[in-house]
Amino acid sequence: MIPERTRKEPARVDILGVRVSAINLPLALDTIESWIAERKQRYVCITGAHGVMESQRDETLRTIHNQAGLVTPDGMPLVWLSRLLGHSKTRRVYGPDLMRALSALSAKRGYRQFYYGGDVGVADALSAALTRSYPGLAVAGTLSPPFRPLSSEEDAGIVAQINAAKPDIVWVGLSTPKQEYWMASHAGRIDAPVMIGVGAAFDFLAGRKAQAPLWMQRNGLEWLFRLNQEPRRLLRRYAWIVPGFIAAASGMLIRRAASAFWLRAVQRLRQPTIG
Repeated sequence: MIPERTRKEPARVDILGVRVSAINLPLALDTIESWIAERKQRYVCITGAHGVMESQRDETLRTIHNQAGLVTPDGMPLVWLSRLLGHSKTRRVYGPDLMRALSALSAKRGYRQFYYGGDVGVADALSAALTRSYPGLAVAGTLSPPFRPLSSEEDAGIVAQINAAKPDIVWVGLSTPKQEYWMASHAGRIDAPVMIGVGAAFDFLAGRKAQAPLWMQRNGLEWLFRLNQEPRRLLRRYAWIVPGFIAAASGMLIRRAASAFWLRAVQRLRQPTIG
């Protein structure tokens, strides 16, 4: 029996126009489980500095994030900013960690999983790895789509295949921003109550790629580890994301501090004088 869950939506904090959920892993699990219980259809964006910066130059992507049921802070910079902006209980909700925790919960509750994405064979390897780690985990199906635009007939066939499997959770591993676009465009077409975009978590949990050491993850240095692992693919991305995010976030904090300073100054000026 599914326990009663809170219906209150987690708070959001505006980080450069993206409304990031001020959340932690237990609250994320509670929220997702409430959607499954109520058969609400929602999608989850797991977003770090990359997603926020892509949203600076792509208004549609920013809207997709802001219409998501949850936008979890995938990287420590978003956690730090959320805390600075008054949400002290915010913790990192990292894609692989959410996938592990929700798989463990699903094995107990009987929630059915569908894995969509990854290179050929990755979704199957992911399914095998997770069913070994979490006995009783029900996998409704797997599908690795071709790396090219799909025809409308192909897309309709994929939707039909996923819906026929009757999953409760569809995990989407297509990388940012492709997976966010896919979830938004399939909202209302996929019957499952939950879609979650987890990107590289497919490769990590399938054992295809190594994860950064915990000390690097906790100190916001995972990007450096991944850059060392895949320099040809990631150098151009991080060359603009890291300095761009630092500059934009610093500017945001300075503007907010200045606004708060002037607001306090005006309030003091409006206070009646005595005598």
